[in-house]
Amino acid sequence: MLNIWSITDIGLVRKENQDAFATSYHEESGRTIAVVCDGMGGSAGGRIASKLAVETYIQEVSLVLTAQMEPEQIREASSYAISKANKAIADAAARNEEIANMGTTLVAAISCQDGVVVSNVGDSRAYCISTSGIHRITKDHSLVETMVEHGDITADEARHHPNKNLITRALGANCNATCDGYIYPMHKGDYLLLCTDGLVDTVTDQELLFEIIHMNDPSTSLNRLLKISKSNGAPDNVTAVLMQIS
Repeated sequence: MLNIWSITDIGLVRKENQDAFATSYHEESGRTIAVVCDGMGGSAGGRIASKLAVETYIQEVSLVLTAQMEPEQIREASSYAISKANKAIADAAARNEEIANMGTTLVAAISCQDGVVVSNVGDSRAYCISTSGIHRITKDHSLVETMVEHGDITADEARHHPNKNLITRALGANCNATCDGYIYPMHKGDYLLLCTDGLVDTVTDQELLFEIIHMNDPSTSLNRLLKISKSNGAPDNVTAVLMQIS
C-alpha cells in the first residue's frame, strides 16, 4: 500500500492551470497508479491535452493490469497506455483546428513488487526521496538536458537557461511520443515524487529533500514546497503527487 498526497496550483503568472493529475487504486491487481501531465499549445489546448492524457492513461492501463504481472510487463502496459493517450490527443486535435497544436508532457508510476514502474515523456519528473538522499529517476526530454549530457552547460546552468522550456518529446499530433520506462526499487518509508517543471524550476533538490524527509510531516510537505515555489515567483503551474511506501 502507498500513502498519497497531491497538490496543483495555477502559480503566480499563468492565467489558467493547464496541469492535470490523477491517482487510482486498481483493486483487481492491488496496484496504485499515478500520473501527472503538463499541457501546452494555447489556453484551451494545453488544458484539454493534459486532461485527456491523464484520463486515457488511467483508463487504458486499468484495463490490462493484473496482480500476476512482472515489472517488465507493467512497463510495457504503461507504454501502451501512453501510446493510446497520444492517439487520443492527436485525434482530438485533428477534429478541431483551434487546438491542432496542443500537446502535453506525462510522467506516471505504477506500484509493483519491491518498487515502482515509472514512465515519462517530456520534462515532468519522478524522484525517489529517502533518508539516504534524493535521486532523479527520469531524464528530461529537453534541449537543455541534451546540452548537459554533451557537456555544453552544467546542471545548475540548465535551471536558468533561456531555452529550458524547449522539450524534444511530448504527447500530441506530430510529436515524438516515445516514452522512457524505469523499474525502480524502493523500500518501506521511501517517497516517490511526480511533478511538473513548475515545481523543480523554482525549488531545489535540497529543498525537496529537506521538506519531505526532515520536516517529519509528509502530509503538509507539498504545501510547504508550493509556498517556496511562490516565494520564488512561481511563473508556471505547479503540480505534484507524493507517494510513500508503507
